[in-house]
Amino acid sequence: MTDPIGLGTPSGPGFQQVPIEWRPVARAVPERPEERRRRGALASATLVALLVGGAAGGAAGWLAGRPGEEQRAVALPRSAAGPLPSAGSLSGTASTVLPSVVSVEAGSGSGSGFAIDQIGHVLTNAHVVDDADSVTVILHDGRRLSARVIGSDEAYDLAVLQVEAGSGLVPAMLARSADVRVGDQVLAIGSPLGLAGTVTSGIVSALDREVQLGNGGRQTALQTDASINPGNSGGPLVNVRGEVVGVNTVIATLSRRGGNIGIGFAIPVDRAASVAERIIRD
Repeated sequence: MTDPIGLGTPSGPGFQQVPIEWRPVARAVPERPEERRRRGALASATLVALLVGGAAGGAAGWLAGRPGEEQRAVALPRSAAGPLPSAGSLSGTASTVLPSVVSVEAGSGSGSGFAIDQIGHVLTNAHVVDDADSVTVILHDGRRLSARVIGSDEAYDLAVLQVEAGSGLVPAMLARSADVRVGDQVLAIGSPLGLAGTVTSGIVSALDREVQLGNGGRQTALQTDASINPGNSGGPLVNVRGEVVGVNTVIATLSRRGGNIGIGFAIPVDRAASVAERIIRD
């Protein structure tokens, strides 16, 4: 069984192969082939983390609460529970979400991210900013802003960046995992291969699909057939209301040089929100 790879720079990561018969258990891999790859279990299928370029690194603080420290209450904006509309304008959905999505440049790699509040916090994958000396986010209008990594959780492959408040970033609305259903229409938004603001569509193919992410722990993820590629790491997967249902992280591929085959995985929004709130609070 081969190791998965992270999706990062336009050159793209290495890819792993999947036998004709395979079980859908996935793993995430660092983007640069020369880097130590994370062990995973994508049942013979290759899981590629969506980082473009070198495995961008980020200084990260672990999220465990510090004894004796006062903890601030942090709650990200969430949607009200309720059924999705039976049909909607995907162009309208895209125009709603795009102002919240950023490209993330970190060292020699790049990925995606999205604003989660009005004070400059941006959520992305930990493997996008891992070990990077500097981080820059590029807004939808083309502005470039310096950012710092305020913390990351490598086990869940999530990191929170801080940009200057008042930058004009529009926070994305977060859905609730309990409202996500198989067959829901979704959009994946990000910067695959450095192409900022790329929007692709698909559906939620499965819930609670077991994959191996981050530093090797098994987790459940949303499976989608929306096209995601290197550079999509950290970008949002959104429903037709423009609410984030997951964080795009890895894809399965049939060969090391192959591309998207319609099997991608996103970290569920409830888990992503919980980790982000903990990072910000600590």
